Amino acid sequence: MTASPSPEPAAPSPPPAHRGVSINTAFPEPGLLELPWDTPLEDWPEQVLAAYPRGISRHVVRFARVGEKVVAVKETTQYYARREYGLLRKLQRMTTPSVVPDSVVTDRYSPDGELLPAALVTEHLSFSLPYRTIFEQVPSPGTIDRLVDALASLIVQLHLSGFYWGDVSLSNTLFRRDAGEFAAYLVDAETGELHPQLTRGQREYDIELARTNVAGEVMDLLAGEHMQQRLAQAGVDPASVDPFAVSERLVDTYTGLWDELTATEIFPVGDRWRVQARVQRLNDLGFDVEEASMDADESGQVHLRPRVVEPGHHARRLLHLTGLNTQENQARRILTDIDQFGHALYPGLPEDLTAQLWMREIFVPIMAAVPAGLRRKREPAQMIHEVLEHRWFMSEKAGKDVPTQDAVQDYVQSYLTERPDEKDVF
Repeated sequence: MTASPSPEPAAPSPPPAHRGVSINTAFPEPGLLELPWDTPLEDWPEQVLAAYPRGISRHVVRFARVGEKVVAVKETTQYYARREYGLLRKLQRMTTPSVVPDSVVTDRYSPDGELLPAALVTEHLSFSLPYRTIFEQVPSPGTIDRLVDALASLIVQLHLSGFYWGDVSLSNTLFRRDAGEFAAYLVDAETGELHPQLTRGQREYDIELARTNVAGEVMDLLAGEHMQQRLAQAGVDPASVDPFAVSERLVDTYTGLWDELTATEIFPVGDRWRVQARVQRLNDLGFDVEEASMDADESGQVHLRPRVVEPGHHARRLLHLTGLNTQENQARRILTDIDQFGHALYPGLPEDLTAQLWMREIFVPIMAAVPAGLRRKREPAQMIHEVLEHRWFMSEKAGKDVPTQDAVQDYVQSYLTERPDEKDVF
């Protein structure tokens, strides 16, 4: 019996056809096409990555260079990528502090044809840092207090915009220096919802989440061995930072600011000065009143309630006067210096002309005195604030006014050169 021939080996499967990638973006940038979208994000090669500090995230997140900018890439589902992209775009149009959405990437396939997760791409927020990095640089109870105060202000602004966050935490926030304080920006909007107006229940639920999450994050922060060492080096006892007191501070700061911005004030019709006083208090907090209701009842009482308040009072004023785009506290500090500069050297001169002279005689010389290689360490407005503070301390020590040029030279040599870069942190 003749043996049947052995079956011929099956022909190898042809390699999967090359698949493209789909990128929906508001900022067309050809460099996006050059990123290795056919590779899982956690395996991206070092040469395309930017080693920025990352906060804690439930998703894989990487920073990558695209042309002249740096972007954050987060892997998620197509549904959530598109949803978060849309929410962030709406928040941008409302000028709410948040990261700028760049694009949504879908139809990603590995070389062997495996479908990979979609990706949300956002622009890196220059000069911003996660809370852990800031606390490591300045490990003190005052630092964490300033961080939660900034977070409370951000939550108020989001709630005024009708945005329910759903996952409030320090980890989902980035911080920029703001003249001795911090400004907070929303990073993760995946669980967020945008409504015409939030109910009291929605706001309270967000705040309760914040109370729980922040207490847990501070406990985790203090428990790390490296952080224990940093605290010891700074002479700080970890027991001096109470996580529950920190989270209560967040709630109290939020409640006080929310009430000041939204509460109805009742006063006799003859006390009309109370209207301007309320507006001034809101301006001092950094808010403009865009719309308010004033109702007089039968008893002669006036009910005053701000209806639309807009953050950024001092920043808008400084932008109008000088063209400088700053954080709110930076603007407040610079406006004070412009006012003092005008009273001392140009009394009676209109404010807009005084501001232009201040730019020429103070701002430009300070920035010119900072070597180009050191300008990545601080935003220009923050650098101006720190030079002005440095000048004040030097004057106090010397018992006389120290010229600005002497102050900026000492600031650069004794302080700035030792600071880490904050525009690009490697």
